[in-house]
Order: sequence, then C-alpha cells, then structure tokens
Amino acid sequence: MTEPMARFTIEQIRTFLAVVRLGSLHRAAAAAGLTQPAVTARIKNLEHALSCALFERTSGGLKLTKRGELLVAHAEKFEHLVELVQRDVVDPAGLEGRLRIGASETVAACWLPELVSRLHGAYPKLEIELKVDVSSDLREALINREIDLAILLGPISEYSVDNILLPGFDLAWYTAASGRRVADETSYLMRPVLTYARNTRPYRELKAQLFERVGPDASLFPSSSLSACFRLVAADMGVAALPRSLGETHVRAGRIREFDPGWVPSPLQFTASFVSEPKSHLTETAAALALEVSTDYAEQHG
Repeated sequence: MTEPMARFTIEQIRTFLAVVRLGSLHRAAAAAGLTQPAVTARIKNLEHALSCALFERTSGGLKLTKRGELLVAHAEKFEHLVELVQRDVVDPAGLEGRLRIGASETVAACWLPELVSRLHGAYPKLEIELKVDVSSDLREALINREIDLAILLGPISEYSVDNILLPGFDLAWYTAASGRRVADETSYLMRPVLTYARNTRPYRELKAQLFERVGPDASLFPSSSLSACFRLVAADMGVAALPRSLGETHVRAGRIREFDPGWVPSPLQFTASFVSEPKSHLTETAAALALEVSTDYAEQHG
C-alpha cells in the first residue's frame, strides 16, 4: 500500500511564496513577524510534505529548484483561492489576522485614528499595528514587506505597488502670534524657515522655491517632527509652511498666526499605497477606507 503524502498548510504555502518574492529567509521572517528558524521550519515541513527540495543554497543566496519553480504557479493559484474565500465567504466580524499600517505624522495627527476606528468596527478581531515615520522610510518598509499599507507622500513609482490618490493638505505660512508684526510680510521669509525632514519632497520643493524667491540667504531648518515645528513657531524661533488643517487649532489657541508672503508651497499629496502581490482583500479594503476617511476629513476642514 502506498503511504499517503503528508499534508501541507496554507501558512507553509504563504511562507514559501514570501521567501520566493523577498529572496531570503530573513526578509520573509521579518515580513511575517516570525523568527528565521520558524520560517526555515515551515519550508522544511513543506518540502517533507511534497517529498522534494524546493530551494538550493548558492553563493548568491537561495535559488529555486526545478520542482520549486513548478510549485510557484500552483502556490499562487492556491493563495488566490484562499483570498477569494476570505473575501466572499468569511464573515468580516470573525476575520482574525494582522494588518500593519505605516503613516506619516501629518496623517497620524489628522484622520488616522478615525481609520483605525472604522477598521476595528468592520474587523473587531483584527490586530492592527501602527508605524509613524517619514515617507522615505515608509516606502522602504512597504517594498520590504515590513508593512502592508503605507499612507505617505506619494505615489510610489514601483511596478509592484498600487497607489490610491488621497485628498491633499493645503499649506499655510505661520509665525508666532506674539512676534513682531511687519508691513511687508515677505520679510518674514528672511527668518529661519522650519520645514519637513531633509529627505522629503516638501523640503526639496520648499528649498527650490525659497532659493528662487528669496535667494541664497534663505535659511531652512528641517525637522522630522511636525509637532516640533508648530512648537518652535509658537516660540518665535522661525516661520513655517505647515498644513492649515493642523494649524487651525494653534491659531485658535492664540499661539501662532497666519501670514501671507504672496505665495504658498503646493499642497501635500498623499497616497494609500500597497504591494499588489500577493493580493490582499483586507489591505485593499483598508486602502479604500483610507480614501473614504480622508475625503470626509477634507470636506470637514475644507
């Protein structure tokens, strides 16, 4: 009598595809929130179940064997079928899992809490992990599969990433409410200009515009903390072009005020970005919900 083949699991298939897509056990482990030995064990158990080797180690890293290459297409179909079952059959209220969201500080200070609230309402058993960081780091985290959804200054120009355009944030110029008033408000720009971190698009754009309008004497002080920028403006340490929807609270509190030098940087444009493969109904739903929540926020603060 032929001995029945050992069974393999959905998680083993997913882990196999993660190793294939990311190119290493270490990256696959980081993306899945597992230890590398756990990933190694899943691959070995899958190889035992299929009675064949799926990878071979080379000087350049892991390489698929012939049977490993044959498995990829079948595994992707299997993965897609599981995704369809979760989308069409599983009750969202009973769906368990983990969703890793990365967001810029601007979004975190505005409508991210509402997004998390609505996700919890739709998926009460879902574990949501949040990462607040600058957009460049969020981009790398998404590409490396360390997060599932990135809400950042986008879009991300990468073939493997889908981007949903979100409403932008209009900027306004701010100075300390207690600061000295001048007749020509363009002269405020001769003071230190507090702005976003050096490796961001807003910093590069503002630097170029200040050089053109003010000249080489313009002084920029980049910061990775949006809240710190507001505090420094309130302390009369400089001026800044910051999101108006966030500045409103500080203006009403009498800490800062708007001024008009005759121009303002272009609005901050954000996207909800996610890796298209493997396809995830949950991630796509979260991205669509981010569009809904951000649109509501923009209408309320427009």
